[in-house]
Amino acid sequence: MAAKTYNNFTVSRPQEWIAHVEINRPEKLNAFTEEMWTTLPTVFDDLSEDPTVRAIVFSGAGEKAFSAGLDLAAASVPGSFFNPEPEDVADAARFAARVRRFAYKFQDCVSSIERCEKPVICVLHGVSIGMAIDISVCADLRICTSDVSFSVKEVDVGIASDVSTLTRLPKVVGSYAWVKDVCLTARTFGAEEALRVGFVNSIFPSKATAVQEAMRVAGVMASKSPVAIQAIKEFLDWSRDHDVATGLKYTAVYNAAAVNTKDVPTAMAALRARKVPRFEKL
Repeated sequence: MAAKTYNNFTVSRPQEWIAHVEINRPEKLNAFTEEMWTTLPTVFDDLSEDPTVRAIVFSGAGEKAFSAGLDLAAASVPGSFFNPEPEDVADAARFAARVRRFAYKFQDCVSSIERCEKPVICVLHGVSIGMAIDISVCADLRICTSDVSFSVKEVDVGIASDVSTLTRLPKVVGSYAWVKDVCLTARTFGAEEALRVGFVNSIFPSKATAVQEAMRVAGVMASKSPVAIQAIKEFLDWSRDHDVATGLKYTAVYNAAAVNTKDVPTAMAALRARKVPRFEKL
């Protein structure tokens, strides 16, 4: 299938109903510039609205890294928020307002992965630090390689991560104490530790086998009713952030419309006949 290319991202269609997004800056370990993170929502919003896409695999090009996080050299140019000019900070309140708007924009760009209506499977390999963690906790599933090297790196550059990790990582893993450990120390942790605490779903010996597994899982998801898959992702993310009673009410209201789909009789007929159902575009 034809590939679509964005600046520093490549989107291909390796299988029916599946999109593969690659961060495509391997010569810089897929480190993110401002242009890249502002392109991210365009990529995932396009796929979210594409009726021919039912599942997405997200990986990094090259063999060395999923992503080395934020490109510090690009972020530290004079006049940037990390290296402001004296006149920029002359009025602390006005500069703080600019930084706050900048942070909201940054957060929204990364949140586009979670906001995407289609399930996203993130394949993490090699160097996966800083913004790589921010991105991956927005995905629905995480698969990694045995040689992956993780770190919540922001404290080492003097900041508390305010993009995604500190908010979402505690809701992904099973140990709040572990989250505090890795965020306060910036220590490196590997695949086995990530699996033990529930940060990743599975480990594979190479990037190729990890991507292959992600494609397999994406294929399983894509074989289901796209109406049901979209609703499940919506319900789980909503219920994570709300109490049980509110979550139950929301799912009931949502499903009042969603269950009126042709996918239900199609799926039930296929189950009775022991056949694989075929569903229409979303």
